Amino acid sequence: MRRSTLGRTAVEVTELSFGAAAIGNLFRAVDPEQAALAVDAAWEEGVRHFDTAPHYGLGLSERRLGAALRSRPRASYTLSTKVGRILDPLPGGNPEQGGLDDGFAVPVTHRRRWDFSADGVRRSLEDSLRRLGLDRVDVVYLHDPDDHAEAAFGEAYPELERLRGEGVVGAIGAGMNRTAMLTRFLRDTDVDVVLCAGRHTLLDGSALDALLPEAEARGRSVVVGGVFNSGLLADPRPEAPYDYATAPAALVERALRMKAVTEAYGVPVRAAALHHSLAHPAVATVLVGTRSPAEVRDTAALLRTPPPPALWEELRAAGLLPAPGAPAGSRTPEER
Repeated sequence: MRRSTLGRTAVEVTELSFGAAAIGNLFRAVDPEQAALAVDAAWEEGVRHFDTAPHYGLGLSERRLGAALRSRPRASYTLSTKVGRILDPLPGGNPEQGGLDDGFAVPVTHRRRWDFSADGVRRSLEDSLRRLGLDRVDVVYLHDPDDHAEAAFGEAYPELERLRGEGVVGAIGAGMNRTAMLTRFLRDTDVDVVLCAGRHTLLDGSALDALLPEAEARGRSVVVGGVFNSGLLADPRPEAPYDYATAPAALVERALRMKAVTEAYGVPVRAAALHHSLAHPAVATVLVGTRSPAEVRDTAALLRTPPPPALWEELRAAGLLPAPGAPAGSRTPEER
């Protein structure tokens, strides 16, 4: 599996990365054995970069990922986690409580507290290392600092710089699903990488406006998540999810048109989604959340066979992708 380094660092990632939100019980519970087998399957497919966060299942994702990787040589893979949310024990929390907690099917034993202070960054990373059972991680992102810009730029980011300077982490960055602040991180700070979720896909090309050109010009890397826009590009249909809500009818219609084109070439639309997101030169890896060995193997198989050039030409001719040579911010007719 092709590998590349993040920005100017020595941190290496495979073109496909394992997103561990799903094994943190995103939307529904995952059996512990199945979670471990999903990580094993990723390893067998050649995946060597893994991503997690405290937010994912109130630490469950970090615990499961750390346990699944424990027998692997530490130098043979890279791992990223995130800071910005502290998990505080919840007195009187109900470990048997059902339902979803902020999207995760886990017992509510802790509460998430935003903290982008310097001390909060240190504490969050220390807590993550303890849950992972590791003495270091390779990449640390500021996680969803959308509403905390002042603290993120004034306190949290400088602390990440100090951690990188001390050799505690190899690469630093920010992860969000909005492009404007990520572009600001690229312009105004010395981040190595940004994680952009859902904004460089077949249905949303907004990362092409400024974020991806900025990263390419500055020699920084972009990790792309959310390539299926929460599910619509994995299985286009009415009522499918798009960015964690029900997809608007116009987007469903557009996704179904894309599916018709790709399948005429014998290519699943989800394969086109993966290859489209990976194609930009600033993109180091696509981060795909998988919860079972079958999903992992399917994703890896899709990446092994690039769609034919004629497929992209037909999507452009149908107005479903910007035409060759169009400005970076160009939109398809449906987006105008």
